[in-house]
Amino acid sequence: MSVVVTGAAHGIGQAVAMRLAAEGRPLVLVDSDATGLAGTAKALPADVPHRLVTGSVAERATADAAAAAAHDLGGASGLSHNAGIQRYGSALDTTQDCWDEVIATNLSAAFLLSQALLPQLIVQRGAMVFMASVQGLASQRHVAAYTASKHGLIGLSKSIAVDFASQGVRANAVAPGAIDTPMLRDAIASAPSPAALRREIDAMHPLGRAGHASEVAELVAFLLSDRATFITGEVIRIDGGLLALIGGSPSQD
Repeated sequence: MSVVVTGAAHGIGQAVAMRLAAEGRPLVLVDSDATGLAGTAKALPADVPHRLVTGSVAERATADAAAAAAHDLGGASGLSHNAGIQRYGSALDTTQDCWDEVIATNLSAAFLLSQALLPQLIVQRGAMVFMASVQGLASQRHVAAYTASKHGLIGLSKSIAVDFASQGVRANAVAPGAIDTPMLRDAIASAPSPAALRREIDAMHPLGRAGHASEVAELVAFLLSDRATFITGEVIRIDGGLLALIGGSPSQD
């Protein structure tokens, strides 16, 4: 029984793949970056069965290929959808092409993967974990498409949880704060003052730092496991206390 992991070439998806591999779970690794995907596969323990699917998660063919690969490994018992992109712009200045790209990659991909894998997940009474964001619960400025996609991902997760609970399928969303991934590093590097932005991001979190991809992977592995069999339809924050803090609160330090 395999787990399909998207975004497996880098960041959270790669960390999830390595964490599940440590449990010996067969894996279907999905990413558009063939080189990065091969690197993840090379790092897996030698005895972990796996298949690689290279392609855009925004395309139905990729979801179908992932389902076929999972079937070859005995059927999908889990989905960890982590692939995503961040683009910037308000509802006024975001272009149609930008909007479509973000929604296709972050949200429509989850729908396509769900359609392709649910028949197997029903048989296995499996679980799905969708990588949302604290921006699926709140919003920064100038991220209209990204925030909309992550809110939608949470809605899709809840809908699947309700519709397929009677067939034993669980679906949950995870909402990270800032996590030290290539996407975050790229955003910091493009800022006028990267060091100042990094300090600001760390300070946003009451724990005083961004999270690690391995910490998110631990949560995903738990939600996909038999230790979480009464958890479905939830959005679980892993944000270092970010959304627990009232914005603009004066510091008492």
